[in-house]
Amino acid sequence: MNAKERVMCVLQGQKPDRMPCFGANSTVTYSQMEKVKAFWPQGHEEGEAMARQALAAYSIMGFDAVRVPFDQTFEARALGCKIKSGGTEGIPGIEHPPPYKLDDTPHFPSDFLSRGVIPELLKAVGILKKEVGNEAVVVAGIIGPFTIAGSLLDTVPLLKATFKAPDKIRPFLEVTTKAASALGRALVEAGADIISCEDMTASPELIAPKTYRDLELEYQTRVFESISVPSILHICGNVDAIVEWMGKTGAKVLSLEPKADPELARQKCGPEIVLMGGVDTATTLFMKDAETVKRACEESIAKGIQILAPGCAVAPGTPPENLLAMVEVASRH
Repeated sequence: MNAKERVMCVLQGQKPDRMPCFGANSTVTYSQMEKVKAFWPQGHEEGEAMARQALAAYSIMGFDAVRVPFDQTFEARALGCKIKSGGTEGIPGIEHPPPYKLDDTPHFPSDFLSRGVIPELLKAVGILKKEVGNEAVVVAGIIGPFTIAGSLLDTVPLLKATFKAPDKIRPFLEVTTKAASALGRALVEAGADIISCEDMTASPELIAPKTYRDLELEYQTRVFESISVPSILHICGNVDAIVEWMGKTGAKVLSLEPKADPELARQKCGPEIVLMGGVDTATTLFMKDAETVKRACEESIAKGIQILAPGCAVAPGTPPENLLAMVEVASRH
């Protein structure tokens, strides 16, 4: 099997020649940038540089997929947020103050897909599709409704409102659901095989599980219903308290950090959900050696992981040998 066949085999509930290995989140590193001669900040802003950096995951690391983008600001920027540059070593972030307050009426612009650097992201996906064809999977990332809402309002006011005025959040979630859905559909049209949705602020480490169930579940589900290709849902941290509802969103794959329990996820979500994850990106991939990475991979596989992956976005300073170690382990399963 080639890389794409291997991934799609797992998504179809069949047994591949070996376990796939790729990232639901960013896997670009300084080492990869140096090898392909494409650097930040251009990789966040220019489609050609973005595609060259993403391609390294497949051509140099041996992952089964390429993935763009590398930051979480595309929808927020198009909805009016000011962005601060990450420079040559970091990723862009949201500048303060946010564009809205809780009592404001948010607006979804009719020219959303032409705003900010979304056109460059779509360009990057098109380039990647031409480069890998049907040999590897093109994964394109969107941000979940709750997290985009946190960018529009600032995270602290959003979290306070979940307790004091949850109904005031709904107009923002309507707009951010439109944004995530529109971008997801455009990425598919540009050539994405899988859409990966990151919704970091929906983590039980930030909001009460019942807030996820009563508020965010509906909107995440609407996003996935609007997308015609398989989707990955990634929520940071220990998601054991909400994993049953994550499995009801319509996402085909749940991306889990090592803090979460794959065995519980399987019990709560049933056999059709694909579980992805494997290695803590900060304490293991970034800080430890390749042998430690291999042991962590084996532990995750033993717990039921079906696609071996970094648990979250890879730190750009991660040693290349640690990412190669993941592919080596996957090749044995």
